[in-house]
Amino acid sequence: MSHNKIYTRKELSLLLKQKKTDGKVVVTTNGCFDVLHLGHLRYLQAAQQQGDILVVAINSDSSVRELKGENRPLVPEEERAEMLAGLECVDYVVIFPELTPVELLSDLKPNIHVKGGDYKLEQLIERDVVENNGGKVIVGLNVPGKSTTNLIDVICERYGSS
Repeated sequence: MSHNKIYTRKELSLLLKQKKTDGKVVVTTNGCFDVLHLGHLRYLQAAQQQGDILVVAINSDSSVRELKGENRPLVPEEERAEMLAGLECVDYVVIFPELTPVELLSDLKPNIHVKGGDYKLEQLIERDVVENNGGKVIVGLNVPGKSTTNLIDVICERYGSS
């Protein structure tokens, strides 16, 4: 059952500290992950290959609304977390309420933090906190043309926007 992969920030911070002490390389990524699709799966599989443990941090419903607008998320945070936890490549999932992952990453202290190819290293607000804790940031993992926004656009085109 995938629920045993979903942790609070405090629980996960303690667990990852022990894993790193045991020599494991912790990889994190973050996002909304609203309407899970093939692009997400391939991105997460590529992220998992960067280390031993993959942690996916997802924005809470309230932060998704602030970032994406009142009509989002389409899928509630608990369901998004459970879907991600059900993926073989994902080791742990955590929900965070802030608009950026900076505070969370400060707590988790990953060895590696990954972001999709639509980001540039110098644009990432979380870069400093990761690097200041001895980690590195990797950008460029993505699947062109596969995004939730594109999927929503296709649905609206085919079924009407009402």
